[in-house]
Amino acid sequence: MTTKPERREPSRIRLPLWSFGLLAVVLLLVLGAAATWLFRTARQMASDWEMIQPEFPDSPAVPTTPAGELPPPLTSGGDSTIPVVAPEEIVRWTGQDRVTLLLLGIDQRCDEEGPTRTDTMMVLTADPVGLSAAALSLPRDLWVDVPGFEVDRINQAHYLGEVHSYPGGGPALAVETVEGTLGIDIDFYLTVNFDAFVELVDLLGGIEVVNDQDIEDDAYPDRCYGYDPFYMPAGEHHLDGQEALKFARTRATPGGDVDRAARQQQVVLAVRDRMLRLNMIPQLLAQAPRLWQTFQRNVRTNMSLEEAIQLALLLQEIPRESIASHVVDYNYVYTETTPDGRQVLVPIRNNIRRLRDQLFLPPAIPTPAIENLPALAAGEGARVAVYNGTSVFGLAGATKTFLEANAVNVTEIGNADSATYRTSQVIDFGSHPFTTRYLTQLMSLPPLSVSNGTTPAGDYDILVILGNDWEMPAP
Repeated sequence: MTTKPERREPSRIRLPLWSFGLLAVVLLLVLGAAATWLFRTARQMASDWEMIQPEFPDSPAVPTTPAGELPPPLTSGGDSTIPVVAPEEIVRWTGQDRVTLLLLGIDQRCDEEGPTRTDTMMVLTADPVGLSAAALSLPRDLWVDVPGFEVDRINQAHYLGEVHSYPGGGPALAVETVEGTLGIDIDFYLTVNFDAFVELVDLLGGIEVVNDQDIEDDAYPDRCYGYDPFYMPAGEHHLDGQEALKFARTRATPGGDVDRAARQQQVVLAVRDRMLRLNMIPQLLAQAPRLWQTFQRNVRTNMSLEEAIQLALLLQEIPRESIASHVVDYNYVYTETTPDGRQVLVPIRNNIRRLRDQLFLPPAIPTPAIENLPALAAGEGARVAVYNGTSVFGLAGATKTFLEANAVNVTEIGNADSATYRTSQVIDFGSHPFTTRYLTQLMSLPPLSVSNGTTPAGDYDILVILGNDWEMPAP
């Protein structure tokens, strides 16, 4: 393992763990409210919703309802601010490109205010053309580059963004951190807390899960830094909202965070399946105003309401068998202790890249073969510089050796202006079409990775900037 840079002393504020299930259930809230009542109510509150960094307001709690019992629906006569809208006004998702969201969870307890960490992150991606989706859980102790703050645990990104007034706040820095780690683009984020999850599960009458091992958690945290012990034997269980939250939050099994992530994904799918299997969408639509109130208090996002509704309708159309779920587990990380004594999970970058490609990237577009391409490239006589745009030590030198073994004239190596390039780039400062084509072929880069420049910063004709998508071929 390479030597890590000297670290600043991190904040010692301790926040409890929280639920991945809470994260993804926000999408289900939108799904349940994505029709008549929600659409018009949304327009009444659009200005509040579209703030990039709204604070979670301190508003009165919505009256609770016994599990499985829906409250009497609101009617237009009972509240003149909620008019009826025709279903045809709701527009479905029309984009053709893959859409990706980062779901972030925070825990504000005992009326506390101020910056918080995200103890769990999940990346969701949906293909509107192929009608498929995937979810990837990231462990909170993943040791990554946080742009502008060197190497740290991934759950620190939101906290650092809030503390240091990063442009866009904590969610923006968390998005950039995950983008740099995985080498993908993220379109939207959702930041939520516990209450929406508990309320929705109770409105559904609970969910069914299968617990594959006994859980005995004497130190399960309550909402005010005390303890609320949680016990569940192995087997099938019907859970209400609070029980589902505990099932998704506890780490009291041998696999720790990895086991927890798997349970969280099970909870999310259980909520989805119950809503669709029991045809509860019409009942939830009748409660859209109430759900919307919960949503407003407990969610921050950069999505507009129209985008949220359209995306929810898209997700509803994707069959269960077309939803893949994965966890960055011990196949993709190894444990390490930092110089200041913290236990972290170091990414095995090649393994993570392969998982990323499987979940988030479209199939490679074949390009026409050119006979004798290496000789044509050599005839252009281009001088190639290779700069490392990642945090992988020695990657530029290793890439130089690889390219030179394939008759590429590499005249310079160095570091790029940033170590967080998501994708590799090939910049041609002249006209060397065969060399750039040969480079993309050797490095398995898409044609769109090639661009043109005007004035190189050094004595070279083509600059290759290595991103997190670059994986050295096996010998």
